[in-house]
Amino acid sequence: MRARRRDRLRYWFESTMDRGTPALIGWLGLGSVALIAVITVGVVLLTNEDTEANGGWAGVAWMSLLRTLDPGTMGGDDGSPLFLGLMLAVTVGGIFIVSALIGVLTTGLNHRLQLLRKGRSRIIERGHVVVLGWSEQIFTVVEELVEANQSERRSCVVVLADHDKVDMEEQIRTRVRETGRTQIICRSGNPLKQADLELVSPDTARAVMVLPSFSSESDTTVIKTLLILNNRPWPAGRPPFVAAVMDSGNLAAARLAAGASGLVVDADDLAVRLVVQSHRQSGLSAVCNELLSFFGNEIYIRHEPALTGSAYGEALARYDLGVPIGLRTKDGRVVLNPAGSTVIAADDSMILVAEDDVLIRLADAPVRTVESAIADATAWRREPDRTLMIGWNSRASKIIDLLDQFVQPGSHLDIAVPDRPDAAGSELMNLTLGHRTCQPTSRASLEALNPGDYQHILVLADESVDPELADNRTLVTLLHLRDIEEALGDPYSIVSEMNNDSNREVAQVTKADDFIVSSKLICLLLTQLVENPQLHEVLTTLLDPAGSEIYLKPADQYLQAGKEANFATVIEAALRRGETAIGYRHGRDRNTAPSYGIRLNPPKDTALTLGHEDHIIVLAENE
Repeated sequence: MRARRRDRLRYWFESTMDRGTPALIGWLGLGSVALIAVITVGVVLLTNEDTEANGGWAGVAWMSLLRTLDPGTMGGDDGSPLFLGLMLAVTVGGIFIVSALIGVLTTGLNHRLQLLRKGRSRIIERGHVVVLGWSEQIFTVVEELVEANQSERRSCVVVLADHDKVDMEEQIRTRVRETGRTQIICRSGNPLKQADLELVSPDTARAVMVLPSFSSESDTTVIKTLLILNNRPWPAGRPPFVAAVMDSGNLAAARLAAGASGLVVDADDLAVRLVVQSHRQSGLSAVCNELLSFFGNEIYIRHEPALTGSAYGEALARYDLGVPIGLRTKDGRVVLNPAGSTVIAADDSMILVAEDDVLIRLADAPVRTVESAIADATAWRREPDRTLMIGWNSRASKIIDLLDQFVQPGSHLDIAVPDRPDAAGSELMNLTLGHRTCQPTSRASLEALNPGDYQHILVLADESVDPELADNRTLVTLLHLRDIEEALGDPYSIVSEMNNDSNREVAQVTKADDFIVSSKLICLLLTQLVENPQLHEVLTTLLDPAGSEIYLKPADQYLQAGKEANFATVIEAALRRGETAIGYRHGRDRNTAPSYGIRLNPPKDTALTLGHEDHIIVLAENE
């Protein structure tokens, strides 16, 4: 019976010790009280004179407490040998207790710091943006959100990913040096686990972005994350979910998983459109990059009662800062580049390209146009194209099908790869296909293709190798092609896919006409939707080949070459062609970073002289 009681007592003691630092401190405190009590009783019972000299039992207890906490206090003691021995005992006991207390506190503090470093504490924020996942594009997303919130007094971005918290914060500090008033918080956890999602307080978030990983399992992860978010209870209403899928075949499933509040972008389709459109007009990706980025000009929706009853064509000249590109009706329908005679209703909102929403304002009077500088509105007729596509990946078949919709009948496309691909798709109407055997990184193999026989060259990223290695191979191919072109003296346009934006900067030495970094553009698009979900319909319409799209057309189709005018004149010239002008591109700066000659929303009254190598950036129907 005694053994069982002893075992139970030991079990109870061990159970209390397992409760962590507070329990250990409690036991040390209890030990201190016991030590002081024993010594005090001993002094009172055994040393009457010393007890009276030191204020009775209360004074002795106080002396014992001081010696327990500070061993040096004993140095000034006077009294009998027994009294001094008892004081020494309480001092020695105090040394052990205080030493143990310091050790316990140090261990407990280190444990708490380790927990904080693990990023497992729940945040208490409101109106923040939650980013779920981690990829190379997280730095682009954070940088854009910081720029978007520059005018805010305080903002917060919370990143939840299955990575070390300290490592994530260090990488963000290294890559995004200026965060302004935006606080960046990282939490370590798996977005696919409901308990980990609670760490980032999604109930009080302004928006939730599911960041794609751009890997083979990216769509699976995105869809499951959206399912978890959609099925989670939302007491205060769910914020918008923004995500992207890499495979168009997963788009329907992702939108079903996201629910009514989810906005899912088809990344694969976006990449195909950009490649095809840029093939036809180099510089498009630079335009899209600026419109989707918060650096420079972006798209805004603004209600302007003063324009009610005016025609859209008249409204183009009414803004001092900002360029209208379309209308958004009361029911949310978006019309880009409407007819100039379209009347603006009271409930319509203007869609504009502007540097910032606070800079949009109406002009006191329209800027005078230079009528004599407007070129004759001749038709811009395209001839059949000869295009060389070097490389093959999962988007190649879709690129061929979409390219067939844009080129003129009689156009030809040669596919240059080591082995003949299965290019079977829908029946082609305007394109004829050919195959050329080629090793893309071999100079001799590229010269054998006779690149001078083609007007356009597409270089696709190799998906069978690591993205960094694929970009390295692409860089070598571009250098060979540009050197061959300079030797021939017969220019052809080169458009290339790149995986990493950092490699795009390195590749500028190749002087390729355009680089498509689809992963960056997709994340820019997602960030725009996080800040303003109303832009979803606008951006979807803008990138839809069925409506008006962005074109870079020869400037001499609008202004007489070499004749001084202004951008207000360009807007008027485009309006007469049923188009909306939003900027221009200087050909001489086409290879100069960071704008590559692109100028959107220029001042309407500044003198402007354009030549044959320059282009006007317009919204127009497909021709």
